[in-house]
Amino acid sequence: MFKSVYIIDDDEVSAFLTEAMLAAEHFARKYDTFLNPQDALQHLLPLLQQDQRRSIPDVIFLDLNMPYVDGWQFLDTLAPHAPLIKCSCMLYMLTSSLDFNDVRRAQKYDFLAGFLQKPIEEETIRDLLHKA
Repeated sequence: MFKSVYIIDDDEVSAFLTEAMLAAEHFARKYDTFLNPQDALQHLLPLLQQDQRRSIPDVIFLDLNMPYVDGWQFLDTLAPHAPLIKCSCMLYMLTSSLDFNDVRRAQKYDFLAGFLQKPIEEETIRDLLHKA
């Protein structure tokens, strides 16, 4: 079981379902859901800038297609903190996109732990727990 998880998804139903699936598998003790990626950045960036490893979430699930700040812009904002993210957190793109170009583009972010399809499935959750 992980200590904390961020779910960043502008779709309230999708975010709720992701959290419910994770909770059903006892994935984490605490879930923070952000419907606005800018709010998530306001929480996360100070933790990264001050190297507060204990406060950085263990896992982040990031939606790709969101208004204002999409998943790519979110990753670009985090890129300067890639070494800290890689050693403190598992960051997954969680999206309904089936576009191969998105998968290929995601591979350019070496701090991204993986590219997962929505809705997240029980087997995927169990696999992630075993990687812990």
